[in-house]
Amino acid sequence: MDGLTRREVVGGVGGVVGVGIGIRRAGAETKATKKAGDGFKILETRVITPGDVGYCGWGTVGLRKLRGGGEELILVYSGGRVAHVCPFGRVEMMKSKDGGKTWSYPRVLLDGPIDDRDAGVLVTSKGTILVTTFSSLAYEKSMKYRLAKGWKGAEMQRWVGVHERLSAKEREGMLGQWMLRSEDGGKTWSQVYGSIVNSPHGPTEVGSGGGGDGGGGGGGGRLLYAGKELWTGKHRIGVCESTDDGKTWKWLAEIPIRKGDRAKDYHELHMIDCGKAGNGRLIVQIRNHNAKNNRETLQSESADGGKTWSEPRSIGVWGLPSHLLRLRDGRLLMSYGHRRKPFGNQARVSEDGGKTWGAPMVISGDGIGGDLGYPSTVELADGTLLTAWYEKMKGRSAAVMRAAWWRLAK
Repeated sequence: MDGLTRREVVGGVGGVVGVGIGIRRAGAETKATKKAGDGFKILETRVITPGDVGYCGWGTVGLRKLRGGGEELILVYSGGRVAHVCPFGRVEMMKSKDGGKTWSYPRVLLDGPIDDRDAGVLVTSKGTILVTTFSSLAYEKSMKYRLAKGWKGAEMQRWVGVHERLSAKEREGMLGQWMLRSEDGGKTWSQVYGSIVNSPHGPTEVGSGGGGDGGGGGGGGRLLYAGKELWTGKHRIGVCESTDDGKTWKWLAEIPIRKGDRAKDYHELHMIDCGKAGNGRLIVQIRNHNAKNNRETLQSESADGGKTWSEPRSIGVWGLPSHLLRLRDGRLLMSYGHRRKPFGNQARVSEDGGKTWGAPMVISGDGIGGDLGYPSTVELADGTLLTAWYEKMKGRSAAVMRAAWWRLAK
């Protein structure tokens, strides 16, 4: 599926953002604790990526438990870019061992010959880190349009030079949905391998324990990946399964299409194990671009471990795509981008295992437009929630990864 139809390309086909030079380093934007609405408090919001790594987008934050206590945040995203759509994207990773106060300088995990986009992360109960991404040629449309308009200069030469490193056949051969794996806390990584499907935030671990927060999943040793076949197979949406800690994957089940919908207009899924509050049900949320409930989040459920799924239904939430988290108290949290006023990111809580969702909580609402979102959330040891997302901010030449620390009322 063409990446230009998969998500909005802000600024039009020809709109290309300049390289992020001169962006100030990560620093606090708001320090004072303030009440942001009933039931939650925003504690702090700030940019967390440095200013010399270009345009950053579509990231995921995960949590790794450390031996002897403590925890480590892992942030992965598509970096090294010059624009929302360009040929330079690569997968980068940052870490923090102090709850996100400070971060390591970005490390490049994957830099393929075409655009590497959306980075997801899961830390399994065995401590293995799985990072997901997909490769895209969506930039070709923008490049061809600009060349037809007489595009010249060093920027044009760089785009064309990168593009022409491979033949058209070789570029097509690089398309795929991919995974990387580390068994030593991110020191060394496997070769990239196929994952059958893709979704922005990666797979989920299901089972009886844990919180499904990217820092140990559900604790059952069984991994499920809800997503879409972007370049392979029948372009289905559905769920794949791994029983060997993410080394290999097999197709498990297709998610049915709602009557009147088209499968090609379903995108960017994420799944969670509802735990005891949901009687062990699994739920998947889906970015919807069908005419009915356009740009809303749809939801499908499974009561048999992911073998069969209900027809997707509207949950009354405008915004996308979503990330799902099971909190330690059993409640579910969905975080999602809100690409209309107030531009930013919102979250909702479910008290009944995902059957219904509460009122929206505005985690950020000061955005200047729709080039933002893809939030993901983890629950820190002290109960603080950290939500990370990407955003093109006022006064900055490139999008950054930004985060908010906040708390829910008990």
